[in-house]
Amino acid sequence: LVGYVVLEDELDKERLQNQLKLSLPEYMVPMIWIQLESFPLTTNGKLNKRLLPDPDNSDLSSREYVAPRNETEVELAEIWQELLGIDKVGIYDNFFELGGHSLLATRLVSMIRKELHIEISIREIFEHTTIVELSSLIEFFEQDFNDDQEGKENYNITIEI
Repeated sequence: LVGYVVLEDELDKERLQNQLKLSLPEYMVPMIWIQLESFPLTTNGKLNKRLLPDPDNSDLSSREYVAPRNETEVELAEIWQELLGIDKVGIYDNFFELGGHSLLATRLVSMIRKELHIEISIREIFEHTTIVELSSLIEFFEQDFNDDQEGKENYNITIEI
């Protein structure tokens, strides 16, 4: 979802998003904002949607690129790049700011299940929107699973009668 704004001052994306979240559901708040000098109008004075600029890669993320640091982050970055059609994804980039949406989030859940062999919910994608957050969640799940497995091994005892 892309938002177009005409402002007198500099665009404060975070402030604008927080204000909109007070009255709109989060999925309706644009993650990408493009500031215009004026809205393009038709001869009838209505918004000319065809003349609104498409977002380019520079609009997608304003964060400094930080490369993946471990195997989980590398695998997640590769999945995101494939899903989003982007050459380079940093660990602090936001999935939804890069063009992700609910349908791609569903595919992301499926690809994580297939590639990383772990179950996460679509809700967790919406709550953990960066690779670093998602990687931490996955590593937590893996550790929790491994702890459960170790606990089960401790209870497998043979008793002779």
